[in-house]
Amino acid sequence: MQGKLWLFAILALCCGGGAVAQEFPARTVTMIVPSAPGGTLDALGRLMAQGMAADLGRNVVVENVSGAGSLVGMQRLVRSTPDGHVIGFGNLGSLAANVAVTKELGFDPRQDLTPISIVANVPMVIAASTQSGVRDLKTLLSRIRERGEGVTFGTPGTGTTGHLAPAYLLSLTGLRATLVPYRGAGPAMSDLAAGTVDAVIDQTVTMIPAHQGRTAVALAVTGSQRIPQLPEVPTFAEAGVPGFDMVIWNAIAGPKGIPQPAVQRLVQAVEAALASPAVTSRFADLATTAPPPEERGPEALRQRIATDVDRWIRVVREAGITPQ
Repeated sequence: MQGKLWLFAILALCCGGGAVAQEFPARTVTMIVPSAPGGTLDALGRLMAQGMAADLGRNVVVENVSGAGSLVGMQRLVRSTPDGHVIGFGNLGSLAANVAVTKELGFDPRQDLTPISIVANVPMVIAASTQSGVRDLKTLLSRIRERGEGVTFGTPGTGTTGHLAPAYLLSLTGLRATLVPYRGAGPAMSDLAAGTVDAVIDQTVTMIPAHQGRTAVALAVTGSQRIPQLPEVPTFAEAGVPGFDMVIWNAIAGPKGIPQPAVQRLVQAVEAALASPAVTSRFADLATTAPPPEERGPEALRQRIATDVDRWIRVVREAGITPQ
């Protein structure tokens, strides 16, 4: 009898231990942001991390891993242990278009990631240095025609949306300028404020505060209509470049192989964050919108990555942009 009791006790401990091991999250979750602090990815990633932590009951700590555009951070992400405790916050550039502009990517986002959810769609804004004397897009384009590569665009690094956007704009207009890479949007915006570079194209998350704080002059915004936060700033179509219309999706993904229960729990936390007043209010301030429910979640992100990899391979080839 005593032997049976010991056996039952051992079985109970084993089963109980297994149940505990399957609980998620079991510890702090790390969110890798593949850029320097101060840019759009960093701002949105930190906002989502706070919202998700409230639902998960665990801290979600942002780790900025910059370098080579978003490449260093993304490589760190895909090599992480796939248990759900390491996730990444990326966007169209780092999660898709990088394939088209980077020779040695080291991973395939279509195969080497676990999609979790798209969380935000963000318009882009082109802004000039306050010291440049440029106050509208027509003047900037005229200056590029006159000075060519003497005009500089600061970019967050190769393969980022802030690199793709000016390259695409120059391709559409048939112009040439110099693209200056930085380790993230934050340093690029700092040099824009200092007048070290002439212009930057980035998402509204960084551009609205820069324009309102008079550290940069917004010239045009992507999308079909002006945004309430910058009512005086025309759309690219109104400013004379109707073909340029990049709205950037931002999303959360993890390394390949995260167990489905952990994925489902992370999706739940994303949904809770997007429904929280803090996130919805901040999104509204920054002209950022969460996609409708049918355009969120793992499958929606999986399809978006595949579609945009194909799209940007085609765009880069047609634009004559050389992968680096």
